[in-house]
Amino acid sequence: MYDCHVHSSFSGDSNMDAEIAINTAEKFGLEGISFTDHLDIDYPDYDDVFTIDFDKYSEVMDRLKRDYSAKIRVFKGIEVGIQPHVIEESNDIVKKYDFDIVIGSIHIVDKTDLHNGDFCRNKTKNEAYLRYLETVLECINLFDNFDILGHIDLIRRYGCYDDRTLKLSDFGDWIDAILKALISNGKGIEVNTSGFRYNLNSPMPDYEIIKRYRELNGEIICTSSDAHTPEYIGYKFDYVKELLLKAGFRYTAHFENRKPVFTPI
Repeated sequence: MYDCHVHSSFSGDSNMDAEIAINTAEKFGLEGISFTDHLDIDYPDYDDVFTIDFDKYSEVMDRLKRDYSAKIRVFKGIEVGIQPHVIEESNDIVKKYDFDIVIGSIHIVDKTDLHNGDFCRNKTKNEAYLRYLETVLECINLFDNFDILGHIDLIRRYGCYDDRTLKLSDFGDWIDAILKALISNGKGIEVNTSGFRYNLNSPMPDYEIIKRYRELNGEIICTSSDAHTPEYIGYKFDYVKELLLKAGFRYTAHFENRKPVFTPI
């Protein structure tokens, strides 16, 4: 299996040495690891944290790909935090480098941080979740230069509600619209196991949304840990494998040179 979403010390929210991450992935038995460090332009109060020297990043990742080629596949990627007003600037960076995979993620809604709880403050769960899903759909229609949508239900991770579930039965129209837009544009999704770290008791998205993606003829699905520390690389991938089989998938995908490569589960 491949871990398609890992952060190294190039991301301001991670201290993980890339070589430690690679050796951990190899020890765990993974076939490959994709580094997808952050590009989050105009991140409220943390812009400097997510400022990367992408020339250096690209150079280091290219070296690691060469140095470890006999042991494990290493891929150079990026996770783009999509906001409507930074589309052009973000796209310029993506186009400048030869990334293997580009993850599109929505970390900020209405210029307000999800992570610190600001976005959900003074909103009901229904108000917050609907606005988040509206923004996801808006952003993936505005920004086309990505390969998979990251943690489609990220709002669950940071919602300040007793019940943080995002149920298909409650938000099915919006979830369907997002999944259909992705599928029609040749984009995929990931199964992100960070949900377990945040006590959600499921990956992101959960089984019902994974199954719905398959029912809509979605085929491109990646296994991702979103690891920022070594112990979470490939986390619960055996569980995810069984979940994908149950949902009707027979292949997972990873990306090389921005093209999906399918591997039997």
